[in-house]
Amino acid sequence: MHYDCLIVDDEIELAKMTAEYFEMFDVRTQYVVSAASCYDFLKDNTADIILLDINLGNGSGFDICKKIREYYKLPIIFISARQSDDDVLIALSIGGDDYVKKPYSLSVLLAKVKVNLKRAEQLKNVIPDQTTPSSESGLKLDPSTMSVIKDGVRISLKAKEFALLKTLYDHKNTIVTKEQLFEEVWGDSFYGDGTLNVHIRKLREKLEKDPNAPEFIKTVWGTGYILEV
Repeated sequence: MHYDCLIVDDEIELAKMTAEYFEMFDVRTQYVVSAASCYDFLKDNTADIILLDINLGNGSGFDICKKIREYYKLPIIFISARQSDDDVLIALSIGGDDYVKKPYSLSVLLAKVKVNLKRAEQLKNVIPDQTTPSSESGLKLDPSTMSVIKDGVRISLKAKEFALLKTLYDHKNTIVTKEQLFEEVWGDSFYGDGTLNVHIRKLREKLEKDPNAPEFIKTVWGTGYILEV
């Protein structure tokens, strides 16, 4: 069976309340309360986005994220009471697309989920021939597979990585502010720089010969980034 959203959280009442709230707004949602039940769910069902707690009693959300990333590109939003910046950076570095700290606002979380669902639907509806080539840079974006072809080699990207690269490409050779990237890629401007920095670093690691001396994605200090092609 297919769901819009899967919640993995051992705070049963919170997970149930969140799922019921999402259902009120036509976001078909299911919740599970352990790592084992998450894996069992994914054997027989699919979801377009996963909300994932870190502390699950019998398992770690970090481990689940790593496992899911071996097979799926769907967006993963961490929902956790853990507040440290280190936890946020780890979550984003291992494949998380966003990190929402508990206690969260149901309306804000729903808005984030809907933004990701809308973007996923848009990517599904892109015709494969409508790729975005760049003969100057040797880059070719393929929305149908959320990948980029660099010098003939296909490089798989996660959902947020692809959305970020596409936004930079759409504004290539011009400065894109951090606020603009937050709005276009994450759907609002209420994010910390750490979220953006981690995703930029991941893109550079995949696309640049030397991530510490980027040829394509360059930082404009105090302002944002520019994709030079």
